[in-house]
Amino acid sequence: MSSGAVENLACKITDKSAVVGVLGLGYVGLPLMRAFFQNGFRVIGFDVDAEKIKMLESGRSYLKHLGEDFVRDMAKSPLFSATADFSRLGEADAILICVPTPLGKHLEPDLSFIEITSDAIAKTLRVGQLVVLESTTYPGTTREVMLPRLAKSGLKSGTDFFVAFSPEREDPGRQGFSTQTIPKLVGGIDPSSGELATSLYRQAVQKVVPVSTAEVAEAAKLLENIYRAVNIAMVNEMKMVLTEMGIDVWEVIAAASTKPFGFQPFYPGPGLGGHCIPIDPFYLTWKAREYNQPTRFIELAGEINRSMPDYVVRRAALALNERGKAVHGAKILVLGLAYKPDVDDVRESPSFELIEKLDHLGARVDYNDPLVPVTHKMRKYDLEMKSVPLTPQSLASYDCVVIATHHASYDWQFIADNAKLIVDTRNALKGVRGRKDHIIPA
Repeated sequence: MSSGAVENLACKITDKSAVVGVLGLGYVGLPLMRAFFQNGFRVIGFDVDAEKIKMLESGRSYLKHLGEDFVRDMAKSPLFSATADFSRLGEADAILICVPTPLGKHLEPDLSFIEITSDAIAKTLRVGQLVVLESTTYPGTTREVMLPRLAKSGLKSGTDFFVAFSPEREDPGRQGFSTQTIPKLVGGIDPSSGELATSLYRQAVQKVVPVSTAEVAEAAKLLENIYRAVNIAMVNEMKMVLTEMGIDVWEVIAAASTKPFGFQPFYPGPGLGGHCIPIDPFYLTWKAREYNQPTRFIELAGEINRSMPDYVVRRAALALNERGKAVHGAKILVLGLAYKPDVDDVRESPSFELIEKLDHLGARVDYNDPLVPVTHKMRKYDLEMKSVPLTPQSLASYDCVVIATHHASYDWQFIADNAKLIVDTRNALKGVRGRKDHIIPA
């Protein structure tokens, strides 16, 4: 059975007759599905959101940064289908799981999406299927959490079905890289699973890097994001210290960046956003406790990064106070709801926390974001707000404008000319002309 199942699936992958199912059609799953489609595979997209399925079937993309044409060619092809019917999982030869891995109330890993998905796959699991987890998680999840649930099917891993981990490395809005060009790590539960998963991804991704185990791949993904989280925390702390000294942290970063070795620039901000950096470090700190290993460095970085919205609110409050205005009753505009520039991705965006904290202090808060016209219900927030228009009159009506996201579409000179007071968390106004005494760095 073992060699037959391996050889049969290997042949299907090589001749591209394998059906690739992608489970979870968000910022990771949708581009991944399209990559396999573009390389000649029949693809099936699975998602619990019926509205997403409807939009895909009509050739419309719900992820603005990917462009309107991103799914149009798929919708017209017999090689593509999208469904909310998980009973069809048995049709796929390879199932790639791209579901969320959020944190719980106490910063503990929430693996419920992986567990529910694994149980759904187990119901239709058959001989010759490959299941790959792409969701970021702590080392051991694929083997200790997902595999036992799949094994409830009665089939044997490594002989009947195959399991691997290949971490997603998407960065929405980043120019110069795509799913096809970002190197792909692959680690199997066993050698056969690793080889099959590596072979599959090589059909759609330019460079695939096999590693010895799923645990290595899981840990590598966490290291990538913890590296960023720690360095961002360091520069956020530098910002707070240097600001008190009257030194421009942005100029300091630019100066340090002239060194051709030994330094990589990271930039401060109002807090961490996105589905990776604010969350992933805590997956490792949680797992480390199982081995009685402290993670003081990582936890300290998390504390600093999580404190940044409070720092921004304090800077805004002090700036208002110096102008004889209390936060309570002040009219405040937050510019940018997305967590990073030029995308509509609001996951874990610090802008939500800024709005919540300012509102709690009694401010009347609005937001503007050209890419996010209305808010929608999220796990932690349901603001029920709409983006307000930017006009000379509207800008002048606010007691304070807080720049949270530096979208390229913003006219910074226009904003600087018309706002009474601006708290700039992104150095967005560095190039504006005229007076700058109403611009407060944060």
